[in-house]
This record gives sequence, C-alpha cells and structure tokens, in this order.
Amino acid sequence: MFIRVALISLLTALPAFAVDGSDTPWAPEPAGEHELSEYQWVNRVLVVFADSPVDPRFVQQMEAIAEAPEVLLDRDVIVITDTDPAATSPIREALRPRGFAFVLIGKDGARYLRKPRPWSLRELARSIDKMPLRQQELRDQRARPRE
Repeated sequence: MFIRVALISLLTALPAFAVDGSDTPWAPEPAGEHELSEYQWVNRVLVVFADSPVDPRFVQQMEAIAEAPEVLLDRDVIVITDTDPAATSPIREALRPRGFAFVLIGKDGARYLRKPRPWSLRELARSIDKMPLRQQELRDQRARPRE
C-alpha cells in the first residue's frame, strides 16, 4: 500500500516528464482553478475525483494511467485530478462528484463517460475511439499522404 501511495504522490507532485523518450510531457494536472472551457476543441479531459489521494480506487485508476500515458496522449487527453472534496474548484462545481468518480469529456465539451469505479486504459481508449470527433481524426489521419 505504501508503494501505491508513494507512486500517486509522485505522479501528482512532480512536474511533467517525458514519455518514451519523446519531448511530449505528461503529468496529471490538479484541478485548482482550471475550467473545462479552457480545453474545449483542444483536448479531451479525463477528470479523476476522490475524497482522498489514498482512496484505493483513485490509486488504482492513476496506476492504470501511469502504466502507459502515451495511450491518452495519442488521443489528446489531459488528466485532471481532484482529491479534495472541501475544495470549490470550478471543475468540482461543474461535475459534482460524490466520492471516487472519473468523468471523460470530449473536445466538444460533452460528457461522454461518468463512472464510479476505475477503468483500464484499454476500456478508456476504446470509449475515446468511439467518439465522433475521434472517428473523424482517425479518418483524417488515414487520408493524409504518408511521408
């Protein structure tokens, strides 16, 4: 258990780091004063809520994300965490979680998923890949000439 808590503390406290030797940084972002509108049409947002950073479901979800963050980076996903139920962050006010929850918001600002239990990256990636805008992105990628 200590290792899990240390991993989550490390993930949420350290600045961004590079994934797989690329220049693309990844680190979960604390909710703070961020608003969901900041990300509209730019990123998909995965917000992970818990009543405490040591909530086993929160730890499990963050471990799943940390295993292969490039899966989410490839899909333009920003991970935002909020483990303080007493906080009145704009995101917490907008989504009104109770205990552990994660909410997946599309680039269009629509809420596509809200789940009370952790999901694997595979489940998340499949859900993202079914979104209409993601389907369009994949079609556009296939249509581009290869270099």
